[in-house]
Amino acid sequence: MERQGQQAMERRACDVLVIGGGPAGTTVAPLLAEKGYKVVLLEKARHPRFHIGESLLPANLPLFERMGIADEVRAIGMEKWGAEFVSPIHDMSQSFHFADAWDKSMPYAYQVKRAEFDTILIRNAEKKCVEVHENCKAKAIDFLPDNSGAVVRAQHDDGREQEWQARFIVDASGRDTFLANRFQIKQRNPKHNSSAIYGHFTGALRHEGQAEGNITIFWFEHGWFWFIPMQGEVTSIGMVTWPYFMKTRGQRRIEQFLMDGIAMCPALAERLRMARLVNEVEATGNFSYVSERNHGPNYLLLGDAYAFIDPVFSSGVLLAMNSGVIGAEAIDTCLKNPAAAAAALKRFDELIKHGPKEFSWFIYRVTNPIMRDFFMYPKNIFRVKEALLSVLAGDIFGKTPIWRSIRTFKLLYYIANIIQPRRAFMGWKRRRFNIRRVDDPALNSAS
Repeated sequence: MERQGQQAMERRACDVLVIGGGPAGTTVAPLLAEKGYKVVLLEKARHPRFHIGESLLPANLPLFERMGIADEVRAIGMEKWGAEFVSPIHDMSQSFHFADAWDKSMPYAYQVKRAEFDTILIRNAEKKCVEVHENCKAKAIDFLPDNSGAVVRAQHDDGREQEWQARFIVDASGRDTFLANRFQIKQRNPKHNSSAIYGHFTGALRHEGQAEGNITIFWFEHGWFWFIPMQGEVTSIGMVTWPYFMKTRGQRRIEQFLMDGIAMCPALAERLRMARLVNEVEATGNFSYVSERNHGPNYLLLGDAYAFIDPVFSSGVLLAMNSGVIGAEAIDTCLKNPAAAAAALKRFDELIKHGPKEFSWFIYRVTNPIMRDFFMYPKNIFRVKEALLSVLAGDIFGKTPIWRSIRTFKLLYYIANIIQPRRAFMGWKRRRFNIRRVDDPALNSAS
């Protein structure tokens, strides 16, 4: 019976096989197809499908222009001109406007429903001659000897199985982490640990005028909330919280747990007092992880398939798409000029780590009370506010000369910690407690 099944299996070949039809996969695939490669993309779902990560950054917009989808994204997007931070330990909110960043040419971004946004991306891939297979899940992979490629077995939702032999494999499977799981190289991020619970609401109170589409970050005792306005009166609300707080859920339904969390954040509760849920609340555990490597001789890991930290700065889609751009360049070099492959992959490794590294420094400290003071009372000494706004805008991959000011910002932060040692120590101690795994004995005894 097994032999008959193998004989019936369809076998095909391509230059590059992309696993995953999210922003990373649908960026790298058409860029490679435009270079003349035969590219196959496998996506386990069928678009449109629900996904979080609705807040984009100004640095995304040049990528949309490059891919020829700027007008389509503009049609579905709610303009986002800035970000607002609300802290329970400060008597005011603080807004940051992208127009005040170092580079004034990228003053806004968009908030989008990911079902619509990702559909634009995958249909664009089809237009660019990528062979797209939806409802088709990669199930197994065998790498060929001498680094000559790999064979991937996939199954369609109707039960049909196919095999593709490819010269190069791209894992853009997102949180499924297809290759990282098979290589057993996916690790819980030792410097961060959080979970997310989220849903869509209508009737949320929004700001007026140009600020209507701005994202708001609400800090609360056990983490933070996002408030993302989108077209059609829909607002995405998510609670990102620590493992110990997730453990307090008990027998409560996940929807009730989210609503109880909102009640603990009065500023957010006020903006949702007339709101109602319009979809099923979902949750994602083990939000933060990293893979031990992001490439091999004939494969790359892109976007969330490689690592994910925390969505507080809305960096996920930008990092995914940017990884697709630099991944396409590396693959093109590997396939056209094997002698230069090692250098190209080394360069890819450096670039793909750059984004998470720069964002994570802030993410690891954003709940620290001293860092909150820096966010709530920003000063532009040595242009540090402009540089910080450039980071918030995602402008970290180009030639904008922000890095001296970023180093100054970090130095000022460290000096503030030295000046306030007790406050700094308590913040460090609290964070250590927050990121512990819920099965740690010390955490169990405290809960």
